[in-house]
Amino acid sequence: MNVREFKLINEKGQEYSLMDIENYCLLTEPSGLGYSYATDYEQLGTTFITNLRRIEQGQVQGQVNFLKYDNYKNLIDFIEHSEKLRLSYIIPFENGKKEYFKDIQIQNITKTEIQQNGILSESITFDALSLWYSENYFGYDMSRQAGELRWDFGWNARFGDYSQRSVDFINDGHTPAPIEVSVDGEVVNPKITLKVEGEVYQEVPITVSIAEHEKLLYGSKENDFYIYKQETDGDLVSLFNLDNISFENDNVIRLPENKDCSIILTGTGGIQNAELKIYVYYKAI
Repeated sequence: MNVREFKLINEKGQEYSLMDIENYCLLTEPSGLGYSYATDYEQLGTTFITNLRRIEQGQVQGQVNFLKYDNYKNLIDFIEHSEKLRLSYIIPFENGKKEYFKDIQIQNITKTEIQQNGILSESITFDALSLWYSENYFGYDMSRQAGELRWDFGWNARFGDYSQRSVDFINDGHTPAPIEVSVDGEVVNPKITLKVEGEVYQEVPITVSIAEHEKLLYGSKENDFYIYKQETDGDLVSLFNLDNISFENDNVIRLPENKDCSIILTGTGGIQNAELKIYVYYKAI
């Protein structure tokens, strides 16, 4: 029987299973996986008009069960040694499993004692820092065999002419979808274009030269917008200034919901190697 799966992932990609009571712990009775709204109304006679409607933060709660105190301490150490935490939630749909994530931080966890059945069972609460989201990855590397195209899902991708890279995508989420882009040098004056229903919706031209072994890094997530040049030693140089971009543009690219969209990468010298990640956010899954 297919069952849903949970685990914690930190910023280093390290994982702590919430499904393995022998070596980690077993999460039971999870709650807070849905969503709710807070709504303010104004009354006009017998009619109520929405003044303000906002999604509430939410919490993920449950019981974590351990066979020994060591595994409890290992969970606490994993949480406290992590700068960022995500909850991974793998759902067994009829057409296959799919993984979703939620950014979280610990709110509380209890500590009692091992019961007569040999299990230490504690309540745990995480504060939600984001909606649920999926990561959709597209990559193109000319150094791979025959310019092999790699993608996680069966979306259309057109990479016939290396002077540009184009990925077609429909955001089936519940909010506009941010992106992350990484382009390897050599490339001069790269540009990121979003087309919606075949029409140019946004363009972000960046006046910069990216040398060999350098990268252009672009991200449009909420509270994490950036445009960087990553130099050969790994140092990041911000390109978010008037020398590199026009502040008159809408430089924050996010794909609108339920429309045919294309992300196009272009640049003088061509786009030899590039990666695109699209984050699709859901209020509930």
